[in-house]
Amino acid sequence: MSEQQGEDLIMASHTPVTDRILGAVQRTHGCDLDTLTNSLSDLSWSQVFLEVDRLSRDGQVLVTFDTVGRYMIRLPEQKEGSATDDVRL
Repeated sequence: MSEQQGEDLIMASHTPVTDRILGAVQRTHGCDLDTLTNSLSDLSWSQVFLEVDRLSRDGQVLVTFDTVGRYMIRLPEQKEGSATDDVRL
């Protein structure tokens, strides 16, 4: 298998997880990481975290840290809540 085929396979395997995460964030108009993970109960916390990290680096979601210590995930066009600081996972 070529390197390109391997990369294509990896990207294809991420698509369903990506769509589910983006859909959940869109439906909730933003949520914290634990709520997101609980709503995708067939995925591990690590799977959700790694995909949210990738989506954040790609600019598809924004991750902020709220005043009570939770990572909040929202889509870029959604309004930011009060008292949050942008962070990168």
